Amino acid sequence: MGRVPLHRWLAAVPGLLILVGAPFANRVHRLVLGLPFLLFWIVGCVLLTSGVMALVGALDEKHAARSGEQPSSEGPGKSAP
Repeated sequence: MGRVPLHRWLAAVPGLLILVGAPFANRVHRLVLGLPFLLFWIVGCVLLTSGVMALVGALDEKHAARSGEQPSSEGPGKSAP
């Protein structure tokens, strides 16, 4: 079992933005595109999550190709038969 590649830590960014940023975004009382700012913030974080996960997936494939491994579609900790 090898080390976890550093690019997978990017997956923590959207979660941190929601957890840490939401209390600060809740203090803003403006409308953005007709939505309260907090709702706009949360929707933006959800959309950012999709982009970050796509980026992590692409980096995983590149890392697997460079190291000569097969990219696994199973979760972490599971080994292929």
